[in-house]
Amino acid sequence: MTGVRRIDEIIQENADRLAVALENHMRTSFMPDARKELKAFSAGEAAELLGIDPARLRKLHFDDRIPAVEADARGRRMYTAADLIGIRRSLEEQSRKRGTFLPGRREGDRVQVIAVANYKGGSSKTTTSIHLAQRLALRGYRVLAIDIDPQGSLTTMFGYTPETEFQGGGNIYDAIRYEDPVPMREVIRKTYFPNLDLAAAGLVLAEFEHETPRALQERREPMFFKRLGLAIDQVEADYDIVVIDCPPQLGFLTMSALIAATTVLITVIPSMLDIASMNQFLQMTAGLLNVVASYGASLEYDNLKFLITRFEPSDGPQAQMAGFLRALFAEQVMTNTFLKSTAVSDAGLTQQT
Repeated sequence: MTGVRRIDEIIQENADRLAVALENHMRTSFMPDARKELKAFSAGEAAELLGIDPARLRKLHFDDRIPAVEADARGRRMYTAADLIGIRRSLEEQSRKRGTFLPGRREGDRVQVIAVANYKGGSSKTTTSIHLAQRLALRGYRVLAIDIDPQGSLTTMFGYTPETEFQGGGNIYDAIRYEDPVPMREVIRKTYFPNLDLAAAGLVLAEFEHETPRALQERREPMFFKRLGLAIDQVEADYDIVVIDCPPQLGFLTMSALIAATTVLITVIPSMLDIASMNQFLQMTAGLLNVVASYGASLEYDNLKFLITRFEPSDGPQAQMAGFLRALFAEQVMTNTFLKSTAVSDAGLTQQT
């Protein structure tokens, strides 16, 4: 036969075309410099983030007790994230109770590391991770987001294109690889979100899954499950909270995140198939954690929580399955749910949150 093309050539051609299309989409969405920018917040939004009511915010401005924020012709103030940080610092200095407006770590507190995980793809792990990290940053915490999914979805949501921007390195793999790892600080980059830094991912992260079996055979130290935690230890003084977005599989990367974590957040869609899949994830995770514990891994967690995602309260079967989970796991199931919303889907079209 003639004229028959090899499948790898077709796949590569499609990948190249898609990469160009995604790059063009990024440039169009974030003109003029193809980088994301954080919006400004209204007075009502700013007050909610600061934990005060709008009337008090207005009075604080009137009394000149907080930094001035420029108002428009109609007298409306729009607050940048930098404005909010300045106001927080000012209010913290005036507050009688320490930590009211700057709720970060105190002496003796350890950094909180939250691993967002599930075996099943599509359970909103990345969506949960980025919204959690951004919300905590807006609340005044110093946050580091770590993407350990080779697909790099979390990295993409920060406005990067992993398949092109990190081909030469500069992602989390460089800090946890077995050959000549670099200091963690060298892979952390600032984002368009004040108080929120990123350790990005890229396809090269998949090499960690391939290299670890040989490293285990050769008894390389530190072992795979310690490497991410040791990397975080290098920068832990700089952050209050670390949020790790795990890949949708129970491989060496996910296990390293679970060992590094102080809290595990499991996302679950309230449907029978998803809950059955989560059961498999829990069974396998327990068994594998038991194995790595025998090699010296610490398994002491502050919290294990379940977050119901893509929830539709008006959907009878979903409401029933959500009740089923709450009956089984009680306070381990978070009170608030992540609602299914077209707003989230629409934002995803332009890589917004």
